[in-house]
Amino acid sequence: MAKLPDPPPPHALRQHSPGKHTHVLPRGTWLWRIYQSAGAHPTTWSSLRTFGPSGSRFDHHEPPPHEQARGILYAGTGRRAIRTCLAEVFQATRAVDRTRDQPWLVGFRLVAPVSLLDLRGVWPTRAGASQAIATGPHARARVWSRAIYAAYPAIGGLLYRSSMNASEPAVALYERAGAALPRAPQFHRALGDPAVLRVLLGECAALGYCLL
Repeated sequence: MAKLPDPPPPHALRQHSPGKHTHVLPRGTWLWRIYQSAGAHPTTWSSLRTFGPSGSRFDHHEPPPHEQARGILYAGTGRRAIRTCLAEVFQATRAVDRTRDQPWLVGFRLVAPVSLLDLRGVWPTRAGASQAIATGPHARARVWSRAIYAAYPAIGGLLYRSSMNASEPAVALYERAGAALPRAPQFHRALGDPAVLRVLLGECAALGYCLL
């Protein structure tokens, strides 16, 4: 059997209730993300992307790609969250461009708890998948995300291991978690700001990424 087959239909997936595999991010949890404020699809620091699915791993949008009510926001959490953001956002080129599409680094604290399906443990195996859900083909992972979204209406997103940053924790928030985002972030700087240069130099060196 393939390590990451298609998921069962939502009604069958409900038999594998999240239960103890649910991880609650408490109020006050720090999340970090990098977003583009210019380019083909400019956004803001707190925007959940409603156009999709894109090529990102856990987009739960219905294909074909179009604007829709479903939205998603990817972020890093934990001690190495900024490194996770850099590793994930710039993985295609492994070069951090500080100016193209005007990327910004933002850090914020949740104002309400968010329940996530924890993909880091045995739930993927119990449900018929594997840890390839976080490391395998993005297209197949998106199918799983759509099935999870349909099967578990109380789940606000996914908690998974970053395949680009030593399995550090990363989150994909569905639009259901939008109310947990604050009105304003605690940290908000353009990647081109000299104030973040030292941090970028250190994290890029750790990843082996170029800093442009």
